[in-house]
Amino acid sequence: MSSIMTNASAMTALQTLRKTNSELQTTQSRISTGYRVAEASDNAAYWSIATTMRSDNKALSTVKDALGLGAAKVDTAYTGVKAAIDVVDEIKAKLVAAREAGVDRTKIQAEITQLQGQLQANADAASFTGENWLSVNSDDAGYNSVRSIVSSFTRAADGSVSIGTIELDIGSTILFDAGTNLATGEGVGILDALHTSVDIVGPPAYAAGDRLLDQTATGATVFSVSTLDISALTNNTADTTTLEAYIKAVDGALMKMTTAASDLGAAKKRIDLQSSFVTSMMDAIDRGIGQLVDADMNKESTRLQALQVQQQLGIQALSIANSSSQSIMSLFRS
Repeated sequence: MSSIMTNASAMTALQTLRKTNSELQTTQSRISTGYRVAEASDNAAYWSIATTMRSDNKALSTVKDALGLGAAKVDTAYTGVKAAIDVVDEIKAKLVAAREAGVDRTKIQAEITQLQGQLQANADAASFTGENWLSVNSDDAGYNSVRSIVSSFTRAADGSVSIGTIELDIGSTILFDAGTNLATGEGVGILDALHTSVDIVGPPAYAAGDRLLDQTATGATVFSVSTLDISALTNNTADTTTLEAYIKAVDGALMKMTTAASDLGAAKKRIDLQSSFVTSMMDAIDRGIGQLVDADMNKESTRLQALQVQQQLGIQALSIANSSSQSIMSLFRS
C-alpha cells in the first residue's frame, strides 16, 4: 500500500543509517584515541580494572624511584668506605715502616695525622640527601641503625595493598660515631672505637659498670685508629709493644671495613635486582592493560572503510525511499 502519511521504506532506511552513523562514530573514536575502552561507558568492568592497574603502575614507578634513591645511598656509603680503606692502608704501611729502629717517627706521625684527618673528612662527606651512614651520632633522638628502602607495592586478591621494604643494618658500616656507647662510654665506630695495648682484638670485654678509660691505671695505652700517635714512641720494649698494638688494631679495622664494603656491595646488588624486577612488572602490567582496553588499529581501520561505504549506501537508500512518495503525484496529473 502506498501512503503519503507513513513512508515505511524511508523509516527503515533512516534507522539503518542511524545505526551505521553510530558505529562509524565509535570506530572513529577508537582510531583517534587508540583505545577500545576509553570511558567507563564503553565497558565498565574493563575500564575499572585498567584504571586500578594504571594507578598501581604509578605506585610502582614511585617504588622504582625509591630503589634508585636507596641504591645511591648505598653507593655513596660504599664509596666512602672504599676511600677509607685506601687511607687506612696507607696508615698501616707507615706504622710498619715506623717499626724499624732508627726512623724518624715524628715525621711519620705528621703524615699519619694528615691521613687521619682525611679519614674524618671522607666519612663526613659520604652523605646523600642529608643522610650519612658512615659518620653518625647514635645519641640523636630517633636514631636507628636499621634503614628501610621501599622495594615493592603489592595488591592482594581482596584488593588490599602492602608496601615491601629492604632492611639494611648500617651498624657494621659506621666509621665514626659522635654518640656514646652505653656499655663502654666510648664511640662505637670502626675508626673511633677505643683499643688498648693490652687487649687490641676489638673493644675489650667489660664487667658490669666498667669503662675502658678506667683501665688506664694498669698502664695500658688507650687509642683509636683515628687518634693513635707514634711521635713519642721510642725503641724500648714497652713502646715497641704499643706500636705493634697500633699495627694490629689498624689491621683489624681494615678487616672490618672490608666486611662493611662487602655487605654494602651485596645490598647494592639486591637493590639493582629488585629495580630490574619492578621495571619488568611495570612492563607486564602495561601489556595487560593494553590487552583490555587498546584498540586493534588494523581491525578498526578496515571497519572504518566498510562503515563509510555503508553510510553512503544508507544515504542513497534514504534518498530513494523519500523520492518514492513523489511518484504518487503522477496519479493525479491529467
